[in-house]
Amino acid sequence: MRLAELVAPYDFRVLDVDPPVRAPGEVLVDVEACGVCASELDSWEGRSDAELPRRIGHEVSGVVAEADEGSRFPPGTPVAVWTLGSGYAEQVSAPEDACRALGDFPVGLGLLEPVACAVNAVELADVRLADDVVVVGAGFMGSLVQQLVALRGPRSLVVVDRRPDVLALAAQLGATRTVDSRQESAAAVVAALTDGRGADVTFEVTGVQGGLDAVTDLTRMSGKVVLVGFHQGAPRTLALGHWNWMGYDLRNAHFREPATIMRGMDVAGRLLAGRRLDLAPLVTHRFPLERIGEAFATAVHKPEGFVKAVVTMPRATSPSSAGAPG
Repeated sequence: MRLAELVAPYDFRVLDVDPPVRAPGEVLVDVEACGVCASELDSWEGRSDAELPRRIGHEVSGVVAEADEGSRFPPGTPVAVWTLGSGYAEQVSAPEDACRALGDFPVGLGLLEPVACAVNAVELADVRLADDVVVVGAGFMGSLVQQLVALRGPRSLVVVDRRPDVLALAAQLGATRTVDSRQESAAAVVAALTDGRGADVTFEVTGVQGGLDAVTDLTRMSGKVVLVGFHQGAPRTLALGHWNWMGYDLRNAHFREPATIMRGMDVAGRLLAGRRLDLAPLVTHRFPLERIGEAFATAVHKPEGFVKAVVTMPRATSPSSAGAPG
């Protein structure tokens, strides 16, 4: 089978390797799509301490090819898979407990693992009815957080970014107000909407210093600040004296316990099955395995209209969709 291995910064090699050997209790899955996660971009750009070569990729969806007799995921079952690596491949083998059935949800959109991350973040934030909420960052994760927060009945839901295209998507998804932070003051907009109080809950979903800076001016005293963005690379700085004075309730929405991740995938699967979330406008760029480098470069440079890139296997690739906005 074919598998993509990151051998050096900006350099994937597609290898012919033996297919994974399925152990008892595991399912062998024909991969249809594997999402490009922001947490992998540092490795791609050479800013990670992790040794190379590496076989990355963990946002997998596909169809079961082999399973134990009596498995709850018999061959032919569409599933999402949480794997610790080697997801950019034609097949993966994973424990049954790391898989969730997708039902009739489109397999190529069945990215339950990142949806689970957003689910866990919003549940950790405990958004209340009539809260004023701000989402800083309108990319893929920000769009997921926005949709999930909307299900909780906020009074206002403001989305802040620097890209007009993703702000237009946020408006399409029902944001009360969008703010292009290059053109106007997000703090002034939030103050006007909240009678000067500030947001009850602010989600930082950018993973960059500017997102952390924005939080300082947007959140009310004793409000919740939820860190969703993946902050890699150079250390960040905080106006900690101000954060202390404001008494922010800081919540780190990053989870490493498998049980928490899988529970999030359970919730994500139920939401997708019930069509309570819309992933179709979020998966915008698809690339076949041999063009995985383009997928990562696109995720870094974010051309107009970009939200999320996925790498597809041959059965999911068509000339009209590979590498083009979906």
